[in-house]
Amino acid sequence: MEKIDRRRFLVRLVNALSAVSVSGCDALSQSERFVQLLETAEGVNRRTHRAITPSRAMAREYDESEISAVFPTNGTTFPDDPVYRELAANGFVDWRLQVGGLVRRPESLSLAEIRQLPARTQITRHDCVEGWSAIAKWTGVPLSVLLDRVQPLPEARYVVFRCADPMNKTSFKYYESIDFEDALHPQTILAYELNDQPLPIQNGAPIRLRVERQLGYKSAKYIMRIELVDDLTPIGSGRGGYWEDQGYEWYAGI
Repeated sequence: MEKIDRRRFLVRLVNALSAVSVSGCDALSQSERFVQLLETAEGVNRRTHRAITPSRAMAREYDESEISAVFPTNGTTFPDDPVYRELAANGFVDWRLQVGGLVRRPESLSLAEIRQLPARTQITRHDCVEGWSAIAKWTGVPLSVLLDRVQPLPEARYVVFRCADPMNKTSFKYYESIDFEDALHPQTILAYELNDQPLPIQNGAPIRLRVERQLGYKSAKYIMRIELVDDLTPIGSGRGGYWEDQGYEWYAGI
């Protein structure tokens, strides 16, 4: 029997939940006990995955000959936000990444300043929960380098990424989060180049997150601000990310 990997399992789970909704059983997904069951299963899955995977285990990296001819766009392709669009029109010269929250030394860095920091290049596979995959070459600054600069306070537990794209035609902006185990992993980078070219707008310019050991929706695009926090519950619906607030898993390890 074919071994079902995590990505295929999640795709089937999403499809199954969609089928439940279509069949008229949407009340199940609104059940508090059902939601608690999913959250419990996610916690068990996360602990099991990390128990058998070393904290510094690397996602597979590929040869340049294996890079996909096209890296698909997904989600937002040009944020409908006047501030972002003005920055994009000027080539992001005036864009600055704000890094704050539970840190000793808040930072405000231009794209040029970020490009001057130590960089990492990696060729990895993006696995989307929708079922597609693509291999691409990414260059950016390791998130660990940035965290060293801002000096997280002892109580900081999560890194939250605030993005430019409004969701569902509201003022609420896309956000995502990871914990420090993934934030400090050497393959977790803030990418500003895709296949040796400046990151295109449709792929998240000026910088996007790459979390290579998790599914693609964790790699947030259009990052404007990074905030270190001790608790995710006050943000959005309290589940740690826009898609997580819609029912996706917070920990999407593969």
